[in-house]
Amino acid sequence: MIRAGKTKKTSMRLKTESDQELERYLQDRRALIDGTLETCLPVVMTVPGRLHEAMRYSLFSGGKRIRPILAIAAFEAVAGKGRSLDINDALPVVSAIELIHAYSLIHDDLPAMDNDDTRRGRLTSHKKFGEAAAILAGDALLTAAFALLSDRRLNRTIPPDTLLSVIHELGRAAGSLGMVGGQFVDMESEGSTVPQTISEETLRYIHSHKTGALIRAAVRIGAILGAAGPEALSSLTVYGEKVGLAFQVADDILDVEGTEKETGKRVRKDGAHQKLTYPIRVGLAKSKQLADQLIRESQEALSSFGPEADPLRAIARFIVARKS
Repeated sequence: MIRAGKTKKTSMRLKTESDQELERYLQDRRALIDGTLETCLPVVMTVPGRLHEAMRYSLFSGGKRIRPILAIAAFEAVAGKGRSLDINDALPVVSAIELIHAYSLIHDDLPAMDNDDTRRGRLTSHKKFGEAAAILAGDALLTAAFALLSDRRLNRTIPPDTLLSVIHELGRAAGSLGMVGGQFVDMESEGSTVPQTISEETLRYIHSHKTGALIRAAVRIGAILGAAGPEALSSLTVYGEKVGLAFQVADDILDVEGTEKETGKRVRKDGAHQKLTYPIRVGLAKSKQLADQLIRESQEALSSFGPEADPLRAIARFIVARKS
């Protein structure tokens, strides 16, 4: 297993603009997270086998692991050389973020929600296993996240108060005041015959909650694990908010300009379903301007950090440049 604590940072400092360098960084961290998830989730043979198969099917479907990687990058940005906690000790915590993300995608794809047939280039969970199994697989991934977070055997090196703060942060971000709340307002707004009549304030609420809340929480969790001071935590919170909103704006743009081959899912469905998105509300050109502005503001939020925050800067740029 690649140990995050041993990964060289000098390359990111020298070549933050390099796509290859960023890809190596993402691959290294993704391998750590996948290895942790592999050992923490019940194997398929565990009863009930089909439920565990459905959980693993969605969890190991080729995701980029951006959220837990952001947590790792935030940790690295604030943790000094003499830190008492190694990021490897915190891998179960950051991996729990991905369990919640995977659950949310299963439920988002359901017929009662976005009604998608494909995700990451293959059948969605309810198309593969049936609707009831998909719902329960999502439920199981959500609850597995908190079982993982509260496992003192796995998280014995993390101070209890720190772990409690992380659990609260993630629970709040995933619930009615965060991701679920944003998804609910998104569904209520869907089908409007004149999307332009719905305020940009409502649109921003939807995006900053259904997508942005979990990304913001991931960055904050990494900072909390790294024992960030008040000023650093505040700066990273702003960064997380900007990047979280930019991520969903970029998704909206991809739905208009992307291809199914690139994105791994059906495109141009937002307009067909009369969903409230930035391209529909303000137009494609202004949406691109907003995404660029948000990334600039995310970089500004990191102005007090040195090269130790270069991975965060590079990931922000990647978010708006990605094709999937």
